[in-house]
Amino acid sequence: MKLAFSTLGVPGLPLPDVLRLASTHGYHGVELRAHPEEPVHPGLPPAERADTAAAFKASGVELLGLAGYTRVAAPGDDGPVLEEIRALLELARDLGAPYVRVFPGGGTDQSPEEADATAARRLGTAAEDAAALGVRILLETHDSHRTGADVIRVLGPVGHGSVGALWDVMHTWLGGEEPSQTYAALAPHLGYVQVKDIASAEDTSPLALGAGVLPLGEVVEVLSRHGWDGWLCWEYEKRWYEAAPPLPELLDAGRRHLARLLNESA
Repeated sequence: MKLAFSTLGVPGLPLPDVLRLASTHGYHGVELRAHPEEPVHPGLPPAERADTAAAFKASGVELLGLAGYTRVAAPGDDGPVLEEIRALLELARDLGAPYVRVFPGGGTDQSPEEADATAARRLGTAAEDAAALGVRILLETHDSHRTGADVIRVLGPVGHGSVGALWDVMHTWLGGEEPSQTYAALAPHLGYVQVKDIASAEDTSPLALGAGVLPLGEVVEVLSRHGWDGWLCWEYEKRWYEAAPPLPELLDAGRRHLARLLNESA
């Protein structure tokens, strides 16, 4: 498995510094948070897109994916949602990213069936754009669909290879799902896995990997047992928790912890 980290952990950091961190601390790739407050986002002009792609190529660090914020199950018209996904896909195509992340985002005034159908309809439409652009859309286990069982209710009806799943281990744990259950649900669709650690279900402030309660060892063991060789991406939520220790100080220890889990599961 290859290791990456998300720029959610280094909010606003210029891209050259992000790439330097990855190279210095032994990470193979980076997931870019594609938000207007970040250096790289869908409003980026063509010249800056070319510069970004060139910077990744020169650094030897891979661009794992773009973490977008589109909520595919949200109430409302399909048009704006599809436009948002299209913009993310075009940015990913221009930068050479294989994946874009979207959220479920079902509303509290929807039934689960309505949220599922809305998300599946939009993702089914967007899948054609994704296939044409050579990018894969990943629906994250998050908010209204936090478990693998929830996400597969959407992906099953979509039935398209250009739409898959992103496994966020915190949300499946909060949803009461065992890692083996999540893997069984998502395996045919799994793009990559976001790892992190927290103190408890009540305190989700980000911690160093291995310092909290999330079953990271069990997740890695399940993936290894099934021969899965994709990406583990550390999503350290510094942007939402300003008091959390700076991610750069934790990167070395985080890589060593993941490497130890991989060795133990081999």
